[in-house]
Amino acid sequence: MDQLLVALDVDSADEAIELSNQLRDVVGGFKIGSRLFTAEGPAVVRKMVKRGDKIFLDLKYHDIPSTVAGAVHAARNLGVWMLTVHASGGADMLRAAKEAAGEVECGPRIIAVTVLTSLNNLALSQLGITNSITEQVDYWTQLARDAGTDGVVVSPWEIERTRAKFGAKFTIVTPGIRDQATQILKDDQNRTRSATEAVKAGANYLVVGRPIVAASNPRAAAIQLCKKIAKVSQG
Repeated sequence: MDQLLVALDVDSADEAIELSNQLRDVVGGFKIGSRLFTAEGPAVVRKMVKRGDKIFLDLKYHDIPSTVAGAVHAARNLGVWMLTVHASGGADMLRAAKEAAGEVECGPRIIAVTVLTSLNNLALSQLGITNSITEQVDYWTQLARDAGTDGVVVSPWEIERTRAKFGAKFTIVTPGIRDQATQILKDDQNRTRSATEAVKAGANYLVVGRPIVAASNPRAAAIQLCKKIAKVSQG
């Protein structure tokens, strides 16, 4: 199931490799974020890329344009398939990231993070942003598309609006997937929906971590989720 990306939010390369061995023929790829990358560094990315895994490097780069361009170039050399930058870094930074990535066929896809799924309108206002979440997602998505990025990360709540406003070819990556059976795992995720709701709304990729990684049988959990997604995708 190409649409399902599993977040390897674990503490060691051994855990990540074990999970990838269980899930490789079931899911579309794996997200490596700040937790695993900080613990193990680029070596775990190289190892998994060498094994043929599609790696979504989710480090949310946010810095001056030249620094982000250098980081994207380094990620390209690692062979990552897709990576994140923060839309709030601005147009120049976003353009620098895309230029450093090169063409999609050669370099990683650049995906701009809009408003984190942990935030609500109150939290956004505490950051000094007067827009609502919906307005801010629209604003940063427009900025990202104008800068040439390949897509955005939005919560499940903003998928339909983003798809309607920005078209079928713009990639939408969605975390915050929580079915009723896994709602107890909501934790710090505020804007969540089920996998079937997210796919129906128009998401290209679903990033799922704890409902699979924390399951007693991660492979069975992933297979069950893929079946739900497939039913929606097949109409």
